[in-house]
Amino acid sequence: MPPCFPAPPCGGKEADRKRRQRMRKNTIDIITLGCSKNLVDSERLIRQLELNGYRVTHDSEDPRGEIAVVNTCGFIGDAKEESINMILEMGARKREGKLRKLYVMGCLSERYLADLEGELPEVDRFYGKFNWTSLLADLGKQYHPECADERRITTPPHYAYLKISEGCDRHCSYCAIPIITGRHRSRPMQDILAEVRALVARGVKEIQVIAQELTYYGVDLYHERRIAQLVEAIAEVPGVEWVRLHYAYPADFPMELLRVMREHHNICRYLDIALQHISDGVLAAMRRNVTSKQTYGLIEKIRAEVPGIHLRTTLMVGHPGETEEDFQELLRFVKWARFERMGAFAYSEEEGTYSARHYRDDIPQEVKEARLDKLMRLQQAISAEVQEDKVGKTLRVIIDRQEGDYFVGRTEFDSPEVDPEVLIHADGGLDLPVGSFQWVRIDSADDFDLYGHRVATPAERVPPTREEHKNDQ
Repeated sequence: MPPCFPAPPCGGKEADRKRRQRMRKNTIDIITLGCSKNLVDSERLIRQLELNGYRVTHDSEDPRGEIAVVNTCGFIGDAKEESINMILEMGARKREGKLRKLYVMGCLSERYLADLEGELPEVDRFYGKFNWTSLLADLGKQYHPECADERRITTPPHYAYLKISEGCDRHCSYCAIPIITGRHRSRPMQDILAEVRALVARGVKEIQVIAQELTYYGVDLYHERRIAQLVEAIAEVPGVEWVRLHYAYPADFPMELLRVMREHHNICRYLDIALQHISDGVLAAMRRNVTSKQTYGLIEKIRAEVPGIHLRTTLMVGHPGETEEDFQELLRFVKWARFERMGAFAYSEEEGTYSARHYRDDIPQEVKEARLDKLMRLQQAISAEVQEDKVGKTLRVIIDRQEGDYFVGRTEFDSPEVDPEVLIHADGGLDLPVGSFQWVRIDSADDFDLYGHRVATPAERVPPTREEHKNDQ
């Protein structure tokens, strides 16, 4: 149950009037938690609200609208806690007279709607992940279906996320996503490409392709995997400078995608592919439908087919049944694979999942944390070496922002928010427009960032371009 909130402050009608004045009339604050897929939903909601005459702020540091909408995440325990805390914070604002209406949507409310309604009465209404359009009717406004794919981009204007599907047909033991989102549903290719063209027309240069399971695209609509065809078609849209791929699945990986990545210069040599583990016993318990041998072979194939590719992966420690030997095997795998980018988390039991119904969470939390710490310390050392190897090289960088004395950008090997950045000192009247591409020679590196200076030409590139690689064959 949520803690009791303090009573509204005293002060009579004049104090109430002043509190109402502090709220911006006809203004709605949208707060988005969780992944980039949630962000796309928020952006579509913002557009619908704007079409109905509302002023909308997103993730404001000082929310003062008369209405707030919290778009929640319900993936794992920490994410659920963050969502609940934000709802409580907004609920407190409502009790204090700083907010007139509070609505909640997204994954957490999709999964726990009945429970939340009973425990959080300060929320005016809960919506799931897919029925948020009902919010407009509750506000007395109209949903515009002809603008269903339109959205207000909340990222820097030169990049945007492109959601190509919803849901997931995988049933990994630990994962609640299929419970929340349902079956995999691909968007028609023509709709996706129309959205890409619209984004480019608005100045977007970098397309971040996202899905819960990227490689499954097309199976439901076209009865075959069409992710390679889709990515190739996106890359061929005039004006698309970079295409970045997120959230692939290792089992039955579509190898044709590697050819597409290799042959199109504007597809980033970057792939986000969650592997989770390497022990056959743990992989089987996780219901990942892939073996250790297949995983090693897949990584070798990817690196051979797309020279210079940077792999981002996610690993899990502490799954029920994971032995110390299983964990040591995972460490050996990470040393071998030398992932350029890696995240990891400790297993947490999620109600309703296969794990929760069939396994006992038998590994002490302190063991999970110790394994996680050891794994991440290993990866930190690998990451430092990967970063150091770029010193002296010249890389193409897109400028995201200016921050203090530095212009901050990313290479094709870096996704926004999660990966290292490139810092270029803003001295001597240097002006690097946000969204522009620059050639930057790397002077130094630390575990997280690269430091460099702008150069006029790409005198030295690393790794070789696709054209160079092709010519060498």
